[in-house]
Amino acid sequence: MKTFTNALRCDILKMIHNAKSGHPGGALSCVDILAVLYKKILNVPVEWDKDINFDKRDRFILSKGHASTALYTVLAHLGFFPTNMLMSFRMLGSKLQGHPSSRAGLAGIEVSTGSLGQGLSIGIGMALALRLDKNKDSKVFVLMGDGEMQEGSVWEALMNAKNQNLDNLIVIVDKNNLQIDGATCEVKSLEPLDEKLKAFGFEVYSIDGHNYDEIEATLKEAKASNKLCAIIANTIKGKGVSFMENAAGWHGKAPNDEQLAKALEELC
Repeated sequence: MKTFTNALRCDILKMIHNAKSGHPGGALSCVDILAVLYKKILNVPVEWDKDINFDKRDRFILSKGHASTALYTVLAHLGFFPTNMLMSFRMLGSKLQGHPSSRAGLAGIEVSTGSLGQGLSIGIGMALALRLDKNKDSKVFVLMGDGEMQEGSVWEALMNAKNQNLDNLIVIVDKNNLQIDGATCEVKSLEPLDEKLKAFGFEVYSIDGHNYDEIEATLKEAKASNKLCAIIANTIKGKGVSFMENAAGWHGKAPNDEQLAKALEELC
């Protein structure tokens, strides 16, 4: 898995470097979670909407849509679309928009995201729709950022999830402790996040968001549960690249030629 995720990290950086724009820090912090999700947990067809069991698929929402390169690389490396499309990221007319766009016609993208604080509400709507359709095969997974959880709409959505007892919803928080303006605890502290989520009626798991075995075991347990589940994944922003790790400045900045070369050397 480490070889696989290092390859994903290399492509994330190449894409952002090529576009001269993007969000490396948050993509590198969540890519291990996405890799495990798509390789080990999610029931999603590579053939996408051409698959006969398409309606029974699990749903995944990348609420922190600015980390789109992490999702694109996972989807491409698993065959949802050709890897040679990755370098079209953020190019005019590309299906690989800066934030995921369901209107672009890219396999694997459920919904357009990136307006922070809205992904969870969309996920709750999907979970309710699955219940109305009597679809017991599918689960809805929503990956959020910890900075995103400062949005008031998130907490309204969490209350609604509990009120509706949505046992087919799994919330994952990429808790890398940094956002564009600096440390999350200094901008607007979320702590104690685990206790707050418990108070809102969630079964809460706290894991190392870079430990593949721990990620897989926890996701499997949450998926099999009949409870409303939230997973706090403790991660490192910029994970895998020494000069990007725990540096808020790499939230939304493309590496130059020299920085890319150094990062790729470390990852390889």
